Amino acid sequence: MASSHGYWRAAGERLWRDRLARVCVTILAFYFLLVGLSALGLIAKNWNTEVGVSYASPSFMPDYPNPQGQNSLVTVDKIEVDAATRAIDPLAPYYEQIERRAAHYQESIPELSWTLPFGGDKWGRDIVAKTIKGGQISITVGVAAALLAVAIGVLLGAIGGFLGGWIGDALEWFYNIFTSVPYILLVLAFAAVFGRGIGTVILVLGLTGWTGVYRLIRSEYIKQRGLEYVLAADAIGASRLRRMFVHILPNVSQLILVQLSQLVVEFIKAEVILSFLGFGVPTELVSWGIQINEVLAELVLGKWWQLTAAALSMSVFVVAFGLFTDVLRDALDPKSSRL
Repeated sequence: MASSHGYWRAAGERLWRDRLARVCVTILAFYFLLVGLSALGLIAKNWNTEVGVSYASPSFMPDYPNPQGQNSLVTVDKIEVDAATRAIDPLAPYYEQIERRAAHYQESIPELSWTLPFGGDKWGRDIVAKTIKGGQISITVGVAAALLAVAIGVLLGAIGGFLGGWIGDALEWFYNIFTSVPYILLVLAFAAVFGRGIGTVILVLGLTGWTGVYRLIRSEYIKQRGLEYVLAADAIGASRLRRMFVHILPNVSQLILVQLSQLVVEFIKAEVILSFLGFGVPTELVSWGIQINEVLAELVLGKWWQLTAAALSMSVFVVAFGLFTDVLRDALDPKSSRL
């Protein structure tokens, strides 16, 4: 146990000494903080509320031409009419009631107290709040699907690599079936069968993305099962399950972490593609993929701000996570010359 603790502590120190690693960790921590706050309803709670005019231009470009109105929030002016008009207007008795309801509506939505820094979409919804909510769903899908794929890949790889025999041959046959079909076609086939939904997207990506993890873990288990520490555990009476998941698994955990990091990035991009093609997150929700799908019509009208917000947010997260995967791989490898 002492050597295991020393290994992880040394890996953490190597990771933290790298300036790029610290920058990536800071960026990722910020993103996950936004995801948590959004999931708890503390921010972006009213992302689906119309708070501005249609296609409101960004507030940092107040002079940008906007044929449908300036970047303004939804407001209800006090209805001013003279006594003569009130006498003949059948709606006059309801004016004060309408004004009270409008005032209560404005007070109940915190986003109405500030302008729209990245403008509004077709329905006047705040792009910033919409992008944060979309990030919550996209990142949640990516992390959950990666965890499912890694769990399946590690379990099947450990069984196939350690036991071998006809069990290993059967798992290899099963693996070859999956890899013989192009990945994107397999994903679309599963999506078409299971329908749309966040849970479905996680299930589809997890069930189709385990093959790479399986292949790597299987080869490592084949190599590890003949080493002295495993043979010693067998000699003292350790069961197969204990040798597989108590003795060998900690020694391949660094590979599992790297695979997990890589799959998170891949699955976030896959969710964007699925949502773009109409097989991903339901339309009543929002994700980065849905946002990018919406901007096709907006770009024709010269409304570029939603694409900029979604693409920039996704690119920063994906690049930061990808770089973090590289430095994590180097930190977990004591022979690396980079750290």
